[in-house]
Amino acid sequence: METDLQEVKNRLMATNEEFSRLAKEHSQYAQQLEELSSQSHLTESEQLEEVKLKKRKLFLKDQMEKILQQHLKTAV
Repeated sequence: METDLQEVKNRLMATNEEFSRLAKEHSQYAQQLEELSSQSHLTESEQLEEVKLKKRKLFLKDQMEKILQQHLKTAV
């Protein structure tokens, strides 16, 4: 099922503009978080930025999941 789910996500990336946009934005936030986490010490503003990025990333993931679930419902 995991590969089937990944195939559906790949298909949505190719065919659904909104899903693709959300996934790209999610990936950008993940990259920014990775850069922050590579630092040994974060300033207070960097810590706030990290929290904001995590919240945005989670929001995007939720939006992508809604699109995925909707697609799976209509595909059945």
